Amino acid sequence: MRYATIGTSWITESYIDGANSVPDTDLYAVYSRDEEKAKAFAEKHGAKKYFSSLEEMASCKEIEGVYIASPNSLHYEQSRMMLNAGKHVICEKPIAINPVEVEELISLADKKGLVYMEAIMMLHSPALKLLKQAIGEIGKVTTAHIDFCQLSSKYPAYLRGETPNIFNPDLGTGCLMDIGVYNVYFALELFGIPEKIYATGKFMRTGADACGSAIFEYPDKLVTLNYSKVSQSRTPSYINGDEGSVEVGSISQLTDIYKVNKAGEKTLTFGDSTRHTLMENEARSFYNFITEPEKHKDEYEHAKQIALNVSKVMKEIRNQVKGFKF
Repeated sequence: MRYATIGTSWITESYIDGANSVPDTDLYAVYSRDEEKAKAFAEKHGAKKYFSSLEEMASCKEIEGVYIASPNSLHYEQSRMMLNAGKHVICEKPIAINPVEVEELISLADKKGLVYMEAIMMLHSPALKLLKQAIGEIGKVTTAHIDFCQLSSKYPAYLRGETPNIFNPDLGTGCLMDIGVYNVYFALELFGIPEKIYATGKFMRTGADACGSAIFEYPDKLVTLNYSKVSQSRTPSYINGDEGSVEVGSISQLTDIYKVNKAGEKTLTFGDSTRHTLMENEARSFYNFITEPEKHKDEYEHAKQIALNVSKVMKEIRNQVKGFKF
């Protein structure tokens, strides 16, 4: 499967690195608005072609799939262009800004017999099955706390008065869209769509959200979410039952998972996982959805549905937290 990339950041390089371990997956072309940057990126990663025109890349018949890692506000248009050109698409989170766009693109892909999926590492990790097994062993779950607070490397630039892309709401960015999406995915994958949502957040001078919290209410449990790009925390996430709890060190990568009994004794369920492995799993799923659609039909249908559900829940959070520009 010959694929191309849109974007030249570190996340694109991580995807290429992971995809290199997937058989029959070949980086064919790269795109950047800057032709010299595109050429240098292609040479660095061994791509056969480079483009500075999306229209030219879309018309390239040799390209079968496209990995998109551009600013959030461009995801919808770029995904639609590539799908209309007959390319399979894997797009970084958030897959689009709002659920209307997500639903439209899923429908477009389905009509054309193409794969359209969100690049979210945890869904494709073997640790997910182990996590669910551990949760099944702690009795009746009534509460959970999902934490992801990671100080942005761009925060010092913001403090100097600059407006980094990640804190520019015109690009559809900010804390919820960059970090909180993992909290929402984690909650929905484990517990489904909540009956009620209560959300709050704080904003920066640029208009982007800096941090936020939410409570997801289910018939038999309460799940709290906490996320920030302006503070750092190593606090694990917890799923709590009447026979013990499950501790998760990283919800985005599903690492450092422990089952904890009522006496506080910990048993390691899953340890560490490299970014290479996580990206390889993601790229492998993309390849499998394309090449063996019947075998992986249920997995792909789930990936599409949860992507739409996450987008709907995030839209509800934005509706409740006054101040979002999108």
